[in-house]
Amino acid sequence: MSLTSTEFLKVANHTAEHFGFQTVDQLRKNPECKQCEKAMPHTVNNINKRFDAHQGLLSSAIATYCDEKLHALERPVLLYSYDQVPRTGETAVTFHIFNVNRSIAEAILIHATRALVGELGYTDHTVRINSLGDTDSLTRYSRELATFLKKRLDTMPPAARELMKEHPLSALAHLVEQDHELAYRSPNPLEYLSDPSRKHFREIIEYLDMSETPYEIDPKMLGHHECYSDAIFSIDIASDDKVLGAPITARGGRFDEFVYRTTRTRTPAVGAVVILKNSKAPARAPRPKVTTPTVFIVQLGFGPKIKSLLLIDSLRRAGVPVFHNLASDSLSTQLREAEARGVKYTLIIGQKEFVENTVIMRDMEMRNQEYVSQENLILRLKNSMSVLV
Repeated sequence: MSLTSTEFLKVANHTAEHFGFQTVDQLRKNPECKQCEKAMPHTVNNINKRFDAHQGLLSSAIATYCDEKLHALERPVLLYSYDQVPRTGETAVTFHIFNVNRSIAEAILIHATRALVGELGYTDHTVRINSLGDTDSLTRYSRELATFLKKRLDTMPPAARELMKEHPLSALAHLVEQDHELAYRSPNPLEYLSDPSRKHFREIIEYLDMSETPYEIDPKMLGHHECYSDAIFSIDIASDDKVLGAPITARGGRFDEFVYRTTRTRTPAVGAVVILKNSKAPARAPRPKVTTPTVFIVQLGFGPKIKSLLLIDSLRRAGVPVFHNLASDSLSTQLREAEARGVKYTLIIGQKEFVENTVIMRDMEMRNQEYVSQENLILRLKNSMSVLV
């Protein structure tokens, strides 16, 4: 399957828009950004960019967030960008979510990335996921790992012994890369998660189960200890090419602590990088086609959030654009936003609707509402709105 950079970016643009991501050009037009007089200071540079395993593509969004005064928005920021991979010039897209510390951020990120990969034709894929936990978790795990490895220095390759001077996780990463037997006997990071990190990771797994996503929990999936915190993931695409592998790589995770170290401000952040391998960036990137949805999805509660995310994806496949604010826990805030957007329909999923697999379909013009089964919803929307047929 041959995929051009232009085709890749067109699909990425559409996917990003549907899941609520915006480019920096769109975000900086907000009055809060325009009126903000001071950018947020940061220390992102070419040295610490190396920590994110994506040649700086993941961490460069921190610089964008600070320099473009996106912190002034003081709400969830879903940032999408098109990039070139340094040195190789390959085409890449990045998805970032700032200001959301709950697991719904990872769920949105994984789902949007999977939707992009699937839309490109690679439906046979698996989510591989792990968690190194928060600072407390990582400290405990690193201590246990160091003790384990120090007792076995004699059986470690020289390069791994040298990396122990940097950090035990650096040594472990080398052992994993070399498929060394010590890597598979070493402590499992999931056993050292703090209670908050364990709850966070468990919710992500619940999302994967609810969405029937093929996944594998891989305790030996690692990210640089100075970049990633809590969950890290990749989309592993099945490929018949045993040499080159799949033409797309997709990897991401949470990096709250890295943001704090580079800004001295507590800003929750997750991000993913999708790269079209062996590609060259097009001379002119396709411009996003901005649509104006006439539907807004409102949710309340963890289960309804996940159900709403799945509904958003179903509507994407049906060609129905939507507005949503999955990060919000306030029903009134979402309803005000739906009113301000001027949508024709608001779809509401609370705990009752989640259990019964229904949706409250509210006509914002006629001021009436009714219960609709999720099986009939898309047909109802298309019949009701000729513009979406």
